[in-house]
Parts: sequence; structure tokens; C-alpha cells
Amino acid sequence: MAFHPRKTRDYGCWLNYERLPKGLWQRYSGQFSTVSVRNAGGLAPAIEEELKRGLEGLLGQSPRLVEDLEAAAVTVCAPGDEADTGGEESFRLRVQEDQGQLKVSITSAGERGLLYGTFAFLRALQLGQIAGGFESADGPRTPLRLLNHWDNLDGSIERGYAGRSIFFQDNRLVEDLDRVRDYARLLASIGINGVVVNNVNVSREATELIGSKVGMVKTLAAIFRVYGIRLFLSINFASPLEFGLDTADPVNSQVQNWWKERAAKLYAEIPDLGGFLVKADSEHRPGPFTYGRTHVEGANMLAEALKPFGGVVIWRCFVYNCQQDWRDTKTDRARAAYDHFQPLDGRFADNAVLQIKNGPVDFQVREPVSPLFGGLERTNQILELQITQEYTGQQRHLCYLVPMWKEVLDFDTYARGPGSTVARIVTGSVFPMHWSGIAGVANVGRDPNWTGHTLAQANLYGYGRLAWDPGLPTEQITREWVVLTFGHEPAVVQTVEDLLLGSWETYENYTVPLGIGWMCNPGHHFGPSPEGYEFSRWGTYHRADCTAIGVDRSVKRGTGYAGQYRPENARLYESVQTCPEELLLFFHRIPYTHVLKSGKTLIQHIYDTHFEGVEQVEQMIEKWKQIEEKVDPETFAHVLQRLEEQLEHAREWCDVINTYFYRFTHIPDAQGRKIYP
Repeated sequence: MAFHPRKTRDYGCWLNYERLPKGLWQRYSGQFSTVSVRNAGGLAPAIEEELKRGLEGLLGQSPRLVEDLEAAAVTVCAPGDEADTGGEESFRLRVQEDQGQLKVSITSAGERGLLYGTFAFLRALQLGQIAGGFESADGPRTPLRLLNHWDNLDGSIERGYAGRSIFFQDNRLVEDLDRVRDYARLLASIGINGVVVNNVNVSREATELIGSKVGMVKTLAAIFRVYGIRLFLSINFASPLEFGLDTADPVNSQVQNWWKERAAKLYAEIPDLGGFLVKADSEHRPGPFTYGRTHVEGANMLAEALKPFGGVVIWRCFVYNCQQDWRDTKTDRARAAYDHFQPLDGRFADNAVLQIKNGPVDFQVREPVSPLFGGLERTNQILELQITQEYTGQQRHLCYLVPMWKEVLDFDTYARGPGSTVARIVTGSVFPMHWSGIAGVANVGRDPNWTGHTLAQANLYGYGRLAWDPGLPTEQITREWVVLTFGHEPAVVQTVEDLLLGSWETYENYTVPLGIGWMCNPGHHFGPSPEGYEFSRWGTYHRADCTAIGVDRSVKRGTGYAGQYRPENARLYESVQTCPEELLLFFHRIPYTHVLKSGKTLIQHIYDTHFEGVEQVEQMIEKWKQIEEKVDPETFAHVLQRLEEQLEHAREWCDVINTYFYRFTHIPDAQGRKIYP
């Protein structure tokens, strides 16, 4: 279980375990000198190593492993002597004090609970929360807490912005599997329990992961297993065709038997395989539509093959017409997921799970919550978030996504009256579900700091904490990450918190206004291109002309999308007067002279926010410079370089967008600032 440090401090992320500041060190010095781990099974080495590494780093003392639970200062034991330790992933952390000596007890009904409790103890120790009488009973609110990696076997990553794959290169596994082990440790520390290792757009080579290349999967599964994480595979729905059958029709008995036999072979090699992730009938991927079948028939066929082994099939709801005619103003990509899947509610197998993007279009900086949340009452479902910043600066810009995700999770669907939030749906509290949870599209690669931008590590950490407990406050998650990563220095903590918490609004200010989205360059999606997708087949239009901008999605006059929500939200979005202004252009077509609640016209709002966004990035740089002497020099230089690059891009966004609208409207900026004619 040796740790393999890299040259940069940022490699360790929030698990560097640097020496506690003097006050905390004095409080805990001499404590926790002995450790005893019992009944932790295959996770015992990881637990023991983590306690040793954490206590040695934080306190400068390496604990001894002892057999006697009574004699140990820190005991980790399953099942524990309490009946209320919860499920196998839950734990109880208890601290008692006797004559100045602290005794820590971590108990759980299962091995993974002990591992999570260990990380929780070390986190609480770093935050200065450990004291006599401290007690915490905690466990995940969601059963599935997944990371989706869009890694290809050649080593590339679709929508990857932090270097190449940590798993694959040249259609084989990477040589540096120690890094995979380090990654598994990072994920376990934030409670991730499942990882999809390959791209949902499954290549021919990746199709062989369920065939001749299954040994690669077995190797990766063994690494992640040490940290309590199950592997999942993205599969090609048309795999039977690749392996010699003449059809992939899900109602064909030969196809059904082929998948059953394939599943049996996979589980013989990898008994704890989590199951399959499927992108079908979307963006040219094969699926049941080819054969005139439904998503239910496709998903349930795979679910039946996996069921004897405890596996699940996760079926993405990202299904829409990607050959749309821009001339057709009634066809609306935003409607697609609901139109496809809501009529199928209640027909999916109990081990089939629908994976629903947080917004109805595609991870834009601002979208309404998908109406499938609240629209599906009898179907397993998980929320899909995008940690990798495809449309939010691609990890070259600072854009902290936890505030966005919290808005999604706190959104009230009214499916069972007030309080039927997305958070309560994905935790299984609103509708009874066999499976629920959250999936995130991963943001890591082979860069020395994992995420390309050191501060983007906060998005990975924040995702894991929200997947564990969607009710955690943004401020708590942010403070945790900053202290765990940068230490306790007040000026550093305050500065980094300020940078993170304001960054989403800043990014939105200098990019796209009021929910319109998609003013980016086609293909790679980086940088401004106001009409990059305006006449494309992808269905991502803003319909700007010289008088107005926006898509009418009302029921009365538009595409009818607003009517997919429960009545309380449908009424809200239907009217220009009641629609939240941050989504105004998503739901309505608005004249540039329309007066917003601020008293500004729409066009002046566009000008103002874009200039303000640039100013806010300038302020971010100045704030960061003020703590130069208080952070690691390499980290400081890296973040400064990223922020300076962000400023350059923010100015480009500002100039392009403002000029675009000025050329349409010929309405000058009321403040007379420079806009290029």
C-alpha cells in the first residue's frame, strides 16, 4: 500500500496531510499513538495505511498497530457493539477523553463504512473538530455515487482538459498503475463507490473490454476494490454485431442469450462488477430504435442479463434529434428527454436506472432543472452532473460548480407537494426506488495536479461530498476543501473561498446572458462564437435578430417545453413576468428594449454584465496576488498563470458578445464604454 508521491504538491490534492498549525498540533500531540483495525476484510490495508499516513503527516508521529482493541487509542472495528451503526457504508465516529487522553472509536456494519469513517476522522482532525464527547453517526444519503470517465483506449479523453487518460494508452493499460491506486484513494476519501472507466461513446477497441480485453478491466477492478469502489463499463449496445451475430435486436432470443452468456463470463472474472452504462439512440450511437424497439426493451434486456449477478444497467436519458432542421421553430431539443422517457415511467426493470442530465439540453452555465425530475414516479433514476468543465471554461477558467449543483439539488419539483426537491428524489425520499443517486462526468487526467487547474480540484471534492449528502451547505464544503488543501492560514482561507464562491457568477457574466447558452465555438466548445451553432443540426439555437433574442418555450405560443413541469413550475416559467430572470432567454423571446427588474433594458444588462465579468476576473487576480507569500510557490505560479489566461479570454468573450449585439441593435452602451463596431 505504498504511496507514490509526485513532484508537485498539488498531486496530493486534499490528502497531503501537512503538519497541523501550532495550536492544533499542541492539542493533539501525543494522542493517537496506537491503532487497532478489526474485521475490515480486504479494506484493512487501506485503512491502516491511511491512519498511519494521516497521523504521521498531521502530527509528526507514526502510530503503532496493535491487536488489543482496549489498548488502542484509535479503534476501527466491524460490526461494532452498537445496533444502530446503519448500513454497510454508514459509520459511527466517537471520541472519549480519559485523564487527558483521547480514545477514538470508528464502527460500522461493513468494511466500506470503516474506510469512510477513517477518512471522516482524519478530516475532522484536520479541521480541529476532534475532542472528548465528539460523536458523529454518518452515512451516504445516496446508494449510487458514481464517476463517469469519458476515456478512450488510445489515451484520449472526450471533453478532457487535464491531460490524457490515467487508465489507457495505445489501446492498453497505462504502465503507471500506481497512479490509478492513488486516484482510487482520492475517490474513497469523498465517498465515491462506483467508477465507469471508459467513454459512453464506445469505440471499436473499447467494445473489446467485454471480450478479449477483459483482463484490463479485471486489473483496474482489483485496484479500485482495495478502496471499496466497484467498476462499471460503458458498453456498445450493438456489441453482438461486433462479435459475430447478425442483429442486436433486444427482443431476439439469440441476442438475449448472447448478453446473458457475456455477463456470466464477465462476472466470472470480476464478481463485483457494478454493471453497464449505456448511451443508446443518441448522437449516432446504436440502440433499440434501429429495430423499432423502445428504451424499455433495450434496457430491460440488459438488466435481465445482469440481474443474477447483482449488476445494474444505467441508461442515459441524453436522447434527442441531432439532425434537427434549424428552420423548424417547433422542434425543441429541450423537450426530448421528457418526451422519450416520461411515457415509459414504471416499465423499467428494478435493476435498470435512468441517468438524467441536470439540465434538459447539455451542461450549460445556466439551464432549468430537467422536468424528468418530478416527472418520473416509478422509475429508478440518478442525476448526471458534469464535473469536467466542457462549457464552463474547460479548467482553464476558474468556475466553481458546487453553487450551481446546489441550486439543482434544492430545486422543488412539487411532485409530491412542496419540498419534493431533486435532492430528496435522488436520495429516494420522494418516490420509492431500488436505486438512486448521482453520477458525475470526471475532470481528471494525467496532468501533475490531476485537474489541469489546481482550484478545479474543488469541483471534484465538492461533487463527492454532495453525492454523499446533497443537503450539505455550499459554504461547509468549500471551507473543508480550502482548509484541507491550503491549511488554516486565515488570509488564504478567506481569499480562496472568495475566489471559488464568486467564480460561477463571474463566468456567467462574461459569457452567455440569462440562460441562452451555446454561444461557443462548435466542436471543442471553447471561446465565443455567437452563431457557432445557430444554423446547425444540433438544435441549440438562440434565434437572435435585430429586435429580440431567445427561444419561446411557452405552452401558449412556443414549443410547449414549459408545460413539462408540474403546474407550480409550469406557471412560473410560462409567463415573462414570473419567469426567473436568470432563465428568461431560455424560456422566452425578449426584445432588447425589454426592461428587467433592475430597471435596465435587456441590451444594457448584456453590456453591463460582460464588462463586469472582466472586472471581476481582474479582481480575482489581485486577490490571489495578495497571498503570494502564504501559499506554495509552484501552486501560486500555476494558479496565477491560469487566472491571467482567464482574464485574456474574458476580454475576448466580452468584446465578441457585446459587439455581436451592438451590430444587431445599434443601441449604444449607456456608459459609453468601448464596443467594437
